[in-house]
Amino acid sequence: MLYIVIISAVVFIFGGELISRLTFHPVRILGGEVWRLITWVFLPIGGNPFFVIIALYFYYFIGSTLEREWGTPKFTIFYISGVIMNIIYGFAIWLVLGQTVSIVPNFLNLSMLFAFAVLFPDQIVRLFFVIPLKIKWLALLNVAFFAYSFVNYLFMGRILLAMLPFVALLNFIFICGDEALSYFRPLRARSSAQTINFKKAAKKARREQESKAYRHKCAVCGKTDADHPELEFRYCSRCEGYHCFCPEHINSHIHF
Repeated sequence: MLYIVIISAVVFIFGGELISRLTFHPVRILGGEVWRLITWVFLPIGGNPFFVIIALYFYYFIGSTLEREWGTPKFTIFYISGVIMNIIYGFAIWLVLGQTVSIVPNFLNLSMLFAFAVLFPDQIVRLFFVIPLKIKWLALLNVAFFAYSFVNYLFMGRILLAMLPFVALLNFIFICGDEALSYFRPLRARSSAQTINFKKAAKKARREQESKAYRHKCAVCGKTDADHPELEFRYCSRCEGYHCFCPEHINSHIHF
């Protein structure tokens, strides 16, 4: 995320002709300007320096936090999958209708906020560095912005652009869909189901471990407490079942 923010800042500073050479354009991409497949990600959001600085700082804060929580591989999959979904949509519209969609990165970057809200709903941030606000309420404002953008594009007759907010959400659904849906289940059902499943899985795991030379084994890298007695192994209660992880992967694994 740091690289994306730095390059976006450079593009905003130089602007002008440079921006026109970075936009997504299927005809020019097929004509040899293949960099346009990626460079649209670095296009500036608006022209006001104050709001651009705030937006880039916010994207860095959200993105870098997700990267620390998930690990770089999972975060890269999250972001690149969003880029690919937009590229596929842009080419599909061009191939079917012969029209070029002006893909912009703001919806893609704002999709990170939804993932952040799922992981840290009660985290407090300061809007415009002043107004304290919980991330979950900021995510609801983000939902309102996506809905407004959709309706606004429809009223403007730009139906193809109206679909961009939905395309930008596909990576969130792909990576965080199950966790997001869990918040809509009744609290009692969520907690009781998880407790029962976790206890049963723990008993099964203990029975299996009685015949092994180790007690704990990382479900990602395979390290055991027998081979690495200095490591502190932990179990993830957000995974289905009873899965153990080493310190390196307890916060960066993909949940079962």
